Amino acid sequence: MVLPDRTALVFSALKGVPATRFFDIVNLTGYKREQLAEVFDTSLKTFQRYEREHRKLNPQDSEKVLKIMSLFQTGELVFGSADSFRRWMDKPAYGLGNQVPFELLHTSGGIDLVMDEVIRIEYGDLA
Repeated sequence: MVLPDRTALVFSALKGVPATRFFDIVNLTGYKREQLAEVFDTSLKTFQRYEREHRKLNPQDSEKVLKIMSLFQTGELVFGSADSFRRWMDKPAYGLGNQVPFELLHTSGGIDLVMDEVIRIEYGDLA
């Protein structure tokens, strides 16, 4: 589910996405459910309860889910495989001030920084 642009992403986030999307990003990214729950500052049990109750996520968490999905879909294309992208996500990245990209996923702005770096890599701008 790649959204065509940032405007569509924001409007989708404002409506709220189903809590099941959290588990979709677990499958997409290959990270443990607990690791990703930490990114949202929410317990895994809360996500599981939301899923059972067929609840939607709040706009902030919805935006984060959609951005992470887009990031990993883009990363897989740029790096050639989900595994290669995940390895890059887990190591300090020069273009991100030697920060580990995964650790920047805690904020929407951090996700944007990682996406910008992936796009720079795609176009060969490694400086």
